[in-house]
Amino acid sequence: MVKLKDMTRAKSGKRKAGAVMAAVVSVIGTICVAAPASATAYPTSTFSIRYGQSYYKGTVTWYNRAVSVTGAFKAVGCRRVYADARIANSGKRLDRQSSSTWCTESGPATLPLDADVPGGATKVNVWMTTENAGKGLQHFICYPDYSTCFGAYEGLPWEYRYQADLTDVG
Repeated sequence: MVKLKDMTRAKSGKRKAGAVMAAVVSVIGTICVAAPASATAYPTSTFSIRYGQSYYKGTVTWYNRAVSVTGAFKAVGCRRVYADARIANSGKRLDRQSSSTWCTESGPATLPLDADVPGGATKVNVWMTTENAGKGLQHFICYPDYSTCFGAYEGLPWEYRYQADLTDVG
């Protein structure tokens, strides 16, 4: 019969800690590997607004009842970016968000949009203005079925071009 050597408490503790650490690493590895699969389940569309040295370039992510517009925003002079979520066939606006006015600064800009209707939003407008909301510089039109948004078009999205009171745009 083979007799095992007596293990000291230190060796036993190290082995237990090692086993626990291996289990934790295994669980974290499983979570990290699984996360990207769910992140790619939603359609995305890309846009790149450029006006002079100012830009807002990023991605529209289409969720079931929400839309997220995220991107890098650089304002040379004073600029604002906007996004609105709509139902394409009726033009009904579901939500609109804007950044604050940025003057000669840059950073990430996220515009979360509510689209709490069956099927969610089917169109998103993304645009840049000066500090004056009625002075549209450039815009893109995005649809969930296309990975690239349509544009760049000059001025405001057509839904805002003929409003008598453009204060509603901001």
